[in-house]
Amino acid sequence: MTKRKGGIKIILIIITVFVVALAAIYINHRIRLKKESAFLSPLGQIVEVDGHHMSVYVEGEGETTLVFMSGGGTSSPILDFKSLYSLLSGRYRIVVVEKFGYGFSDIVDKDRDIDSILEDTRTALTLAEIDAPYVLCPHSMSGLEALYWAQKYPDEVSAVIGLDMAVPQYYDSMKINIPLMQAASWAAEFGVTRLIPGISDSDAVKHGTLSDEEKEIYKAVFYSRTATVTMINEAKAVKENAQKVNDMGVPQIPMLLFISDGSGGTGFDKETWRKIPIEYISQVNDGEYVELDCPHYVHDYEYEVISEKMVAFLTFPDKRSKKK
Repeated sequence: MTKRKGGIKIILIIITVFVVALAAIYINHRIRLKKESAFLSPLGQIVEVDGHHMSVYVEGEGETTLVFMSGGGTSSPILDFKSLYSLLSGRYRIVVVEKFGYGFSDIVDKDRDIDSILEDTRTALTLAEIDAPYVLCPHSMSGLEALYWAQKYPDEVSAVIGLDMAVPQYYDSMKINIPLMQAASWAAEFGVTRLIPGISDSDAVKHGTLSDEEKEIYKAVFYSRTATVTMINEAKAVKENAQKVNDMGVPQIPMLLFISDGSGGTGFDKETWRKIPIEYISQVNDGEYVELDCPHYVHDYEYEVISEKMVAFLTFPDKRSKKK
């Protein structure tokens, strides 16, 4: 009986220590969030979509409008793309729409079917007085939205320039680990993520051209926009969204795909990661692709090369390699 009581006492001590430690971590997190709020003034304009706030960033002028669309889970789309679009804003009008749950947009718990996501983006652009047509520049998962946009509203999309963007066929075999995302959301909510060294140092922070102040802003956004419920809802719907995009066929518009080596969290080996989009672009009459020896966030690594090839693609359509 004494041994049993001793065992129970040890278990209670362990539970108590765990609860106290978690409480301390959470309190520290809330204190840090309050301090970081000084960095969280919106970088662009805020528009109201479906009763919630969405962030729209605009930079540069030009007859052609490039709309940058972030991949799933990218905490700060505006800053994530900055190394690339800062090289283009002297020639084009740059727009970054931060979806719900990202950047300076509200976190909302709503369905993230492909139609809802697209209509949110289109409404935000209309309210920000950014008129079509657009050159869509999607990264990763937002490739589905871009392709669907071109399928559903072809008059609004003049071209798609994919930054290692997803095409529907990726999701035939891709595993979506929702429990892991929910665990990450819990860890972020309680501040446990702050215990992981360098977790807020995204590719944009480590490899891009952000200023020291912009890096601090990115990190502040990261701790308030990690594995949000909106992001998780997107992940839950992504396979169904991919199937819907696939069922509508391949849009026949000018398309340029930048393809990474598959490293950086895609879950695919290099050969498979590259094979899928190459097969997809082969079905586009006016399509090209460029293979890059860098991880998935290509715009944070090869921004100079990408910007040069984007300009050439948009400026000299007669020099594109036409498929027969």
